[in-house]
Amino acid sequence: MNIAARAETEGMFRWPDEGLARVPFRVYNDPEIAAAEERLLFQGETWNLVGLDVEIPQPGDYRTSAIGGTPVIMVRDQSGEIRVHVNRCAHRGSTLCLARAGKAENFTCIYHNWVYGLDGKLQSIAFKRGVRGQGGMPADFDMAQHGLRELRVERICNLVFATFSQTLPPVRDWFGPRMVWSLERFFHKPIRLIGGYTQVLPNNWKLYAENVRDSYHASLLHTFFATFGLNRLSMDGAVEVSERGGSHLSWAKMATDDAAGTDYATGGLRSMRDLAIEDRRILKVWPEFEDGITHMIQTLFPTVFLQQIQNTLAVRLIVPRGTDRCDLHWWVFGYEDDTPEQMRMRLMQSNLVGPAGLVSLEDGFIGNAVQRATRGEQGHGAVVEMGGHGVERDRQSRVSEAGVRGFWLQWRSLMGL
Repeated sequence: MNIAARAETEGMFRWPDEGLARVPFRVYNDPEIAAAEERLLFQGETWNLVGLDVEIPQPGDYRTSAIGGTPVIMVRDQSGEIRVHVNRCAHRGSTLCLARAGKAENFTCIYHNWVYGLDGKLQSIAFKRGVRGQGGMPADFDMAQHGLRELRVERICNLVFATFSQTLPPVRDWFGPRMVWSLERFFHKPIRLIGGYTQVLPNNWKLYAENVRDSYHASLLHTFFATFGLNRLSMDGAVEVSERGGSHLSWAKMATDDAAGTDYATGGLRSMRDLAIEDRRILKVWPEFEDGITHMIQTLFPTVFLQQIQNTLAVRLIVPRGTDRCDLHWWVFGYEDDTPEQMRMRLMQSNLVGPAGLVSLEDGFIGNAVQRATRGEQGHGAVVEMGGHGVERDRQSRVSEAGVRGFWLQWRSLMGL
């Protein structure tokens, strides 16, 4: 019985009559909803990012990650193929690979020494024949039936996606041509990883998913953005929502900024304060792309986010850790043909983002501000009406919550709500 059916019979949960224009606070706090997400989203009909192919360039290279609450290993096997296995020994369920990343000839469980090849096949078992003819595995035990669980894997550019589903359309078809266009824009030439980090956010993962899709908060919450003109709603830009709703693009062009006659010019916004910066090198930029876009945020349902903030390029992945915590992983990158000066500028601008970034710092706080205030709420919800009530898929205004409503459209569809 799915959530919707239980809502009718047990009164557990019911979406408000206002539809996408209301988001019940219960979705951020209910353990049963979180459990249903594991089955219906993360282990269901979704493609999920597990890493970047440049992290594992050689056979034997691996990286551990998670899809929802399920730990996984992304590894390049001896033939050069990228595989994704559930990071769980088939014997007694122990975590198999404990390191975050590394290089291995095989994977050996520390608990009982079951050994698996890079292809996930079970290679050997300690004491399989027992000791001195006593004990051991039964004669009919079939090693071939006890390998690691392997997921479907597909790539778009440098991004490696995996799914538990055998019926889901190919990853490019699932995200659609406009989302793939944007990915190919980000990864139009060989990339170079600059660095990465993981921060713990004290809030439900969906609050961060909403935040990144909410274009109009950026120049209100983020004082640095508005004060120094990196991103204002007075710039030419748009919000584009995917056909399924859950993925979106938001973009702007800094050169088109005209704050005259807006709240930016009249001083009506909290974010427009009399601030200064001692070292203005962080504001030094160069045209990254020929299209003139200087700010681009892309989301891929359910948990992937890409960014261009001037010359700061990054991939982000949110991993749920219960109802009120999630891990946010960052990959910051440039291009292999960057000049030394461009790389220095990227490193300088990377101070805008991350756990203590001049822009991202507020995003790390605001989710918890919502989480704390919504605990225990059963009958109330958020008002999500900026820009309309539905999912307007192509708007030449970023004063809109269309991307947020789109997320809930796809979430509700997969959750049966």
